[in-house]
Amino acid sequence: MGVKIEVFRMMLYLSFPVAMFWVSNQAEYFEEYVIKRKRKELEDFKERMRARKEKRILKEMSVESEN
Repeated sequence: MGVKIEVFRMMLYLSFPVAMFWVSNQAEYFEEYVIKRKRKELEDFKERMRARKEKRILKEMSVESEN
């Protein structure tokens, strides 16, 4: 009985990392979860940078108009 449990544990220890590596390298998984999330984050970042730039430009224009 002890040998069977040890064989089962060894198979589990070896198959789990291999299975995770196989799943994470599937093209559909990569496209769905990684690329789409990165695109959304990039769009959010671009929008924040646009807003920051607009605020800076408006602040500069208000300073210039005061002078």
